[in-house]
Amino acid sequence: MLEKLFKLKENNTNVRTEVIGGITTFMTMAYILAVNPTILSASGMDKNAILMATAIAAFIGTMVMAFLANYPFALAPGLGLNAYFAYTVCGKMGYSWQIALLAVFAEGIIFIVLSLTNVREAIFNAIPKTLKVGVSVGIGLFIAFIGLQGGHLIVNDDSTLVTIVDFTENFHTTGICALLCVIGLFIIAILHTKNVKGSILIGIIVTWILGMICQAAGIYVVDAENGFYSLFPSWSSFDLTSIGETFGQCFKADVSSINALDFIVIIFAFLFVDMFDTLGTLIGVANKADMLDKDGKLPNIKQALLADAIATSAGAVLGTSTTTTFVESSSGVAEGARTGLASVVTGFLFLIAIFLSPIFVAIPGFATAPALIFVGFLMVSAVADIDFKDPTEAIPAYLCLIAMPLAYSISEGIAIGVISYVVINVVCGKAKKVTPLMYVLAVLFVLKYILL
Repeated sequence: MLEKLFKLKENNTNVRTEVIGGITTFMTMAYILAVNPTILSASGMDKNAILMATAIAAFIGTMVMAFLANYPFALAPGLGLNAYFAYTVCGKMGYSWQIALLAVFAEGIIFIVLSLTNVREAIFNAIPKTLKVGVSVGIGLFIAFIGLQGGHLIVNDDSTLVTIVDFTENFHTTGICALLCVIGLFIIAILHTKNVKGSILIGIIVTWILGMICQAAGIYVVDAENGFYSLFPSWSSFDLTSIGETFGQCFKADVSSINALDFIVIIFAFLFVDMFDTLGTLIGVANKADMLDKDGKLPNIKQALLADAIATSAGAVLGTSTTTTFVESSSGVAEGARTGLASVVTGFLFLIAIFLSPIFVAIPGFATAPALIFVGFLMVSAVADIDFKDPTEAIPAYLCLIAMPLAYSISEGIAIGVISYVVINVVCGKAKKVTPLMYVLAVLFVLKYILL
């Protein structure tokens, strides 16, 4: 049955590999169960309701991806967009969270229409193959940077913006977390080199266990005020009926208080960032998994994009910000996941997380950080596929890949890559290889920087 549903042999995989890949993806994404409620609750929403909406939206989106597209891509409410939801729309602009949810729902409906009319697929296919490689490498650098920060190895610095952590300062919190992150990275690297299956998942679990040992021994000290929480799961009461606080509230928004122009800008901001974050993630993860065909196209791209759109609308109804394809899916792909079976595993783990949330919320950032750093290494290896002999191809790819970690945004990297590709090729007399849609995208990206 599983073979018939997911075509395991055709994709050179098996049930064990897909299960490990699905678990690994979930482990690297589980942080969203703790982070999303924290951010969105700033808008006045109930934290328990947000956690449930987050888990259920992730379950629905990931399952739709599994059965509609048969890809090992997992979905959940995205970071960045949730901050825009809480701090800009509900904070700075002063709108209620119900109105913000209505905007997310409207974005999802627009995405469904765009996905059914091939617009998003056309954009995906219009991006040149070399630029797609640049996107893949850029995402590798981006998630590695996220991992370095999550593991407290890279910290803020007034003079250089970022710097390596001082292990001796605040050793019992920041220092020991950074040290455990390094140990976890070595564990994953050594196991991977020795071709041990599940090396990334093993690394996450072992690092977490080492952290709990350090806490028990007094080496790691809990400092909740500064974000260093207990590494042991703490069972507390959880109200399953709290989802009623947010479910369907997007349809009860007071539309009379909405400024039409503001609402359009809000929807466009959600739409723009989500579209190109999703496209970038699909490009990067699919490229790493060798899913792109010889022309750089992704089979079943329409189904994958439709799954993403459906998840966004469903998430808004449940009560969470934009649900999107997660770049952490690359961790499962790195473990060998190639089909929707891995997504089924990830999806069910999100559903189970509703009842076992204390366990998953307790997974510390320094335990998942080594996985992200290592997956970054695996994705950066695609840089060898960039044709550096042709500057009109290589320079835009380079600008794209370097912009993603430095601008801390996949969509910004794509924007800079597209603009530079069009400008360089047109000025250098190679306008014929630039497709009409690339011109349109370049103009839209320039307008975004001018108007938004």
